[in-house]
Amino acid sequence: MAMGILVIGESGSGKTTSCRTLDPKTTYYIDADRKGLCWKGWKKQYNEANGNYLAVSKPDEVYDRVRLINDKDARIKTIVIDTLNGIMVDQEFRRMHEKNYDKWADLAWSIYKLIGVIGNMRDDLNIVCMAHAQTDHDENGFLFTRMKTSGRKLDKIVPESKFTTVLLAKASDGRYVFETHANHSTAKSPLGAFPEVEIPNDMKAVIDTLRKYEED
Repeated sequence: MAMGILVIGESGSGKTTSCRTLDPKTTYYIDADRKGLCWKGWKKQYNEANGNYLAVSKPDEVYDRVRLINDKDARIKTIVIDTLNGIMVDQEFRRMHEKNYDKWADLAWSIYKLIGVIGNMRDDLNIVCMAHAQTDHDENGFLFTRMKTSGRKLDKIVPESKFTTVLLAKASDGRYVFETHANHSTAKSPLGAFPEVEIPNDMKAVIDTLRKYEED
């Protein structure tokens, strides 16, 4: 079973930037938003010539690439999918002229299949899924932040329930952090893995901490 990590957050909250600390030699970046990465020199680190970068948002192509890496490329230890929303929204617009229920069922299944496959991947693989967040307000003014989804079926699935670690990316006063525990959000982490409520947005440090936690 691979280790799955979900990172949710608003645009500009540091989700992509957190991956700047990962080793490009052992990381494969699936850029579903097709916007490029956001630190100096990333094009030299991640590109098709290096065999560690793919800009694609079709669900089946993303799924097939994850399976291919798992089965055929042992050098890769971390796969980043940035973002699940890029996959959902692009697929929704590809089928926008279809006036039937099937397209929503197919969309939900494609995301469910993608995050569900993590449990069938090799043990030494880390799969990091990025997603946008939305904050809901109820009639009493209560705020709650969760992963933004497309369609009610995905809301029923609750994508966060498929991950043991869900980090909420936040930007505040020039600081970029991950929230590791639920605080009016779906953030969560294994018991005792992160004693601090907020940690630096350093994906390598997150993975190292979780791997050490598993070993101990």
